[in-house]
Amino acid sequence: MPNKQRPNSHHIPIRINEVTQLSLPATLFTLYSVNRREFVRFAKFAIVGAVGSVVDFGILNLMHKAFGWSLLWANVLSFSMAVLSNFTWNRLWTFPESRSRRKREQLPQFALVNVVGLGINTLILLGLDAVFSHFIADPWDYNLAKAIAIGVVLFWNFGANRLWTYRGL
Repeated sequence: MPNKQRPNSHHIPIRINEVTQLSLPATLFTLYSVNRREFVRFAKFAIVGAVGSVVDFGILNLMHKAFGWSLLWANVLSFSMAVLSNFTWNRLWTFPESRSRRKREQLPQFALVNVVGLGINTLILLGLDAVFSHFIADPWDYNLAKAIAIGVVLFWNFGANRLWTYRGL
């Protein structure tokens, strides 16, 4: 396989097949070395997502346990509130250059990506909760399902938003 090099001389050359054969820490270090700026953006995106997860879990459990909402509707509300938090903090911190773009154009893009993310999140949450509820006690069953759903959707949201909402930054 040909050597994949970045145009800047300060980047280390790597071969794609070498990266896939490395351990996870070694792979992350290699990707960090090759594209530090994008790695830092992903780390910031993940931190913002962690804050959003606190919002998501908090509202989900409040609405489902304290107010008796169905898991589906509690998830829709909690996910939506987390999206608003994430949009705000990603615009301010992860992609500060994006503030030069109009919110009325950027927010609908971010929201559309996250509607797809909501669909993925809800399918995983409800599907895994149906399985976990047979051997894990409530509320751990749906919270574990939600944690897995958030982890999966993190990669969808970053990739889609990076390619569309924050393209060219």
